[in-house]
Amino acid sequence: MVDPATFRDVMAQWPSGVTVVTTLVDGAHHGMTASSFSSVSLDPPLVSVCLDRRLYSHQLISGAGVFGINVLAKDQAEVARRFAGMVPGLEDRFAGEAWTTAETGVRLLDSALGWLDCRVLHEYPGGDHTIFVGEVVAGHAARRTAPLLFHSRGWGQFADVLPDVATLADGGVVAALRHREHPEELVLQTAHDIAASGVRVRVLDLSRNDGHPVVVPEPLAAGASALVATREQLELALELNVDVVEIAVDPLVPGGVDHVRRVIDGHQDRASVIVRDAFSDDRADAVLAAVAAFSAERVLEIGMSDSQGAATPLQVRAVLQEAVGLARPVPLRARLGDRDRLGLVKALTALKSGVHHFNTTLAGLDGAVATEDLVRLLGELDVDTPADAAQVGLIADTLRVSLTPSIDPHLEAALAPTVPAPHHVGAAG
Repeated sequence: MVDPATFRDVMAQWPSGVTVVTTLVDGAHHGMTASSFSSVSLDPPLVSVCLDRRLYSHQLISGAGVFGINVLAKDQAEVARRFAGMVPGLEDRFAGEAWTTAETGVRLLDSALGWLDCRVLHEYPGGDHTIFVGEVVAGHAARRTAPLLFHSRGWGQFADVLPDVATLADGGVVAALRHREHPEELVLQTAHDIAASGVRVRVLDLSRNDGHPVVVPEPLAAGASALVATREQLELALELNVDVVEIAVDPLVPGGVDHVRRVIDGHQDRASVIVRDAFSDDRADAVLAAVAAFSAERVLEIGMSDSQGAATPLQVRAVLQEAVGLARPVPLRARLGDRDRLGLVKALTALKSGVHHFNTTLAGLDGAVATEDLVRLLGELDVDTPADAAQVGLIADTLRVSLTPSIDPHLEAALAPTVPAPHHVGAAG
């Protein structure tokens, strides 16, 4: 038989979720941290939790016949420590948290990823533990973010994993070149070359259209997008045969989310909704609410725009770790500023946070991460992309030669996005 030390060492390598198990005895609430929790059956809904028979909580649950399972989120290690009895001098483990009750009366943690309210159905001996099988009588999925994990006798989070594939869409080069009054034939040729290299290109900004007829060159009909702000502009973009319609929303503008819903109604599968200024600390709640709203609409994708270019890598990380879960199954597409020379750092942070799609700009002409730089970074990280790195690099070099006088793209403030009026959704990054 294996010796106990070896058995513990091997099992320490098995990661598991972390829960707080609560119960109620004679009007008094009790709780403990446990990782030995598992689903047992879907019909009827049954779960199990294994508790050491030497624990005081074991006797409480056996006697009470009820228990709650509270699944902890990645930021709740302190809650886990508290209910594991690791905070010296703590008199009330439940203090400082918001709790609710359902069918059995046990306390259920409002801030948990989710909770299950259970009645004990069976108790099975399991060596020095008892396997409690509970019938789930109520449940609630409260949050959508990463879970807290127990591994190697410590609490942590999922390790950052790079995606297998990432895609790029150039959202700024056409507008930037037209802003510079670059020859139109060269603008169109550049856009065509980028599309041919495997990068989607925004060829039109109808949200700023002056009313003149708009025509998309036939070679750009594939792999092209257009930025719109109204239903009429969306319908025009679709008539012009662009693949993707992009529309921006400021989540702090009253009615902005509802306006976008009306504009894209019936065409959600071709709509890329761009959430402006997505990484500012004081906008986090509104941004995440918008992400959840458009995930429910099942749009094509949700853009997270570093509109002012001022987001830090930590801000990008904090927002995306929440937003990726809220958006599922809709993918996120990040546009990250590079005016602070940290654009690629922010892009790597986004990749590790679960974002696989990016809006960039060739040569970084509008302050965004340069398309060619991100393609090269993806290659160095062994992340596949449809973009041809050599071709994108050649297009960027040719463009830089044609631009005179040369201006440092990191310092250029042309096309800085403006905040839309309450009744109108304007241009995006």
